[in-house]
Amino acid sequence: MIALRQVSLQRGTQALLEDADLTLHAGYSVGIVGPNGAGKSSMFSLLLGNLAPEKGELEMSGGQRIAHMAQEVGTLNRSIHDYVIDGHCALREAESALLQAQQKEDAHREAELHGTIEALDGYTAPARAAQLLVGLGFRQNDLARPLSDFSGGWRMRVNLARTLFMPSDVLLLDEPTNHLDLDALLWLEQWLVRYAGTLLLISHDRDFLDAVCDHIVHFERRQLVLYRGNYSTFERTRAEKLALQQAQAAKQQARRAEIESFVERFRYKATKARQAQSRLKMLERMGDIAVAHADSPFHFSIPCADRISRPLLVLDEADLGYRSADADVRQLQNVSLSLQPGQRIGLLGPNGAGKSTLIKSLTGELPLLAGKRIAGEHLAVGYFAQHQLESLDLSATPFLHVQRLSPRAADADIRQFLGGFGFRGDEVFSEVARFSGGEKARLALALVAWHKPNLLLLDEPTNHLDLEMREALTQALASFDGAVLVVSHDRHLLRATVDEFWKVADHRVEPFDGDLDDYRAWLKARLEGERRDARAAKVDNDAPREDRKAARRAAAEQREALRPLKRIRDKAEQAMEKTQQALAVVEEALGDSQLYTDEARKSELNQRLAEQAELASALVDQEHAWLAAEEALEEAEQRLEA
Repeated sequence: MIALRQVSLQRGTQALLEDADLTLHAGYSVGIVGPNGAGKSSMFSLLLGNLAPEKGELEMSGGQRIAHMAQEVGTLNRSIHDYVIDGHCALREAESALLQAQQKEDAHREAELHGTIEALDGYTAPARAAQLLVGLGFRQNDLARPLSDFSGGWRMRVNLARTLFMPSDVLLLDEPTNHLDLDALLWLEQWLVRYAGTLLLISHDRDFLDAVCDHIVHFERRQLVLYRGNYSTFERTRAEKLALQQAQAAKQQARRAEIESFVERFRYKATKARQAQSRLKMLERMGDIAVAHADSPFHFSIPCADRISRPLLVLDEADLGYRSADADVRQLQNVSLSLQPGQRIGLLGPNGAGKSTLIKSLTGELPLLAGKRIAGEHLAVGYFAQHQLESLDLSATPFLHVQRLSPRAADADIRQFLGGFGFRGDEVFSEVARFSGGEKARLALALVAWHKPNLLLLDEPTNHLDLEMREALTQALASFDGAVLVVSHDRHLLRATVDEFWKVADHRVEPFDGDLDDYRAWLKARLEGERRDARAAKVDNDAPREDRKAARRAAAEQREALRPLKRIRDKAEQAMEKTQQALAVVEEALGDSQLYTDEARKSELNQRLAEQAELASALVDQEHAWLAAEEALEEAEQRLEA
């Protein structure tokens, strides 16, 4: 158990908590949410003993092992595989002691230490560490490479793998998805769902919080408010509370009208494709989301260029990649596409397939290796990528950044524009060097918007942004009149922003006929196919020619042996889908705002809430059953491979 009793906490002169109380029981999976600067990371420092409260006390059950992701990466000469295993200190100590015992030829001590390593599950450690790294996007041949070979974002992935590898009863994760692509995020999501200890997770990804967390802690007016359920439940519950406050009524109605206009705009496109229908459902839910974020400090739009071309941009039989001294590296081949005004496109594809390469080629930053890039006469590109944070002038202010773009712009117009991105009052004259990563990302987005583009190319725009800013960006993109092409691991933003998906895989770019759930299924099938091919290749390479036919026959028999386990897995998956559909119907009914204000419908509200709780509980049980079936299937596959 973790308990804060009347805790007051501050950083410098800023009060973060005042007489706050919070109790978290063992096994909770808790999402920590609140605006940037509210004190979320300081709460982790408190739990780790690096920060003492000004008042009150922290109580934690004795003997709890806490794993926390370090922000700095050391020992750059270590291979990433060894670096991950180094996170298990007790195991490394036992291995070192075993080496000393072997050198001294102390057989009794050797036997004792072998038992210790066995108890620590040390003999499976190399395989478990490799599984974590591969799940987070590394290739098998990367595992022996030193940390120094990798960029900062990839080093953070190694740090995350090391943290997950550590034995722990309490796991503290601060923005673990910031440097992940969608594939790695989906893998991490499933890993955390299976984590048996107490999880405390700081994240600004609502779908990730929904999938992983069963409780939410909200930093609100220097207090800690605990909500039962995932992030969507928190939003709805908080919206109900705000709806009862008269001071919020005007804001709520204005935001509802804004969202309804978005829904009306896209309603008649819903028959075009399944993903458009999914997006319409998401937009219909956004009314409740808007209420929960009615007090957000971020309200902005992205103006579109006055003149526009049809098409905006064309690639004709283009090869995309990089030139080097030795040879051209072609990541994507024979790409032909046309971007039209009003298109909303999300890029999907495995890590390293070429999504960022495609965006850089569309901007013109990366020259084509072959083919043509044809820009429309009035093309105005707004490009956001992570390196733009590095290109900000650290000695300048937000006001000066905008003024440099438009020297004749009125001061009042610049200040009003920046206010929508959260830069108010004297903040517009603060040096960028003092800004957090989130504040820099907001400024970079503001500069993109100021240019009035008619084509937005966005490569992971939500990294470093908090939930409030992500919601404001989602709404701004939904109302943008130009074309949008986006790469993001934020599934809420994708569902609420895009009408169609393009798949970037196997050196090709082609339309993807499906939504994000279909992509998850495609990705899973692809990974299973790769594993089958690897096993078949191993059999063909290792076995003599005359034994290969027998080996293939044995493989077929193994697949037949796995068939009953697959049926159990598939049946559990079907039960989950049925419950999810029923839950969606109930949640749609709960989206009616009059349900909370009409006294005559109070019994209906209570009935719906009870149905929601019952279905949510059933879904959790079904998810556990599905995970158990999936694990049983994986274990059986591993036994057959051995």
